Amino acid sequence: MSDSILDTTTLDPRAKPLIDALQNEYATRYEPYRKDGGAAAAQEMKRYPPEAFAPPHGAFVLLLRDGAAIAGGAFKRYDERTAELKRIWTRDDVRRQGLARKIVQALELRALNQGYTRVYLTTGFRQPEAWGLYSDCGYTSLFDSAVEPEVLVQLRYGKDLLEPGRTDTLDDLYSKEPTLVAHDSSSIASPD
Repeated sequence: MSDSILDTTTLDPRAKPLIDALQNEYATRYEPYRKDGGAAAAQEMKRYPPEAFAPPHGAFVLLLRDGAAIAGGAFKRYDERTAELKRIWTRDDVRRQGLARKIVQALELRALNQGYTRVYLTTGFRQPEAWGLYSDCGYTSLFDSAVEPEVLVQLRYGKDLLEPGRTDTLDDLYSKEPTLVAHDSSSIASPD
């Protein structure tokens, strides 16, 4: 078993099964909150052009095992000093092996190499596995943890790449107010 990180693009044919599975996950996990089934998930996956996840402002990586993509992720420019992680995903049959952590670490390294000093991300209120991953990777919760995740809709996280654990550099990324959600809404915010 041989794993390697590949810098590539969202258009790489090896990425398609992962991206399709991620889209399906969004559609099924958030189905009770969207009337339009998978259409909103499909729209979300097309929200950013491939070049948003390409150098010099972004990156897209795949984790290959024996030549097959088993995990992947990306970042895009959020602001001059901040990379925004997107689309962190691990194939269902290889979860619980620390692969998403490898993707996050690879993206952080690339973000540093591209001049970013911090990382920001949002994840969905129905993705507790992602909450655990980002907490385990040293990310700071940028939301009021006393408020139910379902009320917040998007959960914000941030990390200072130069001084992990430092939080005062993340002040402008904190969520100011919760986004209230109606359970029959077809416009739930992006889960990632």
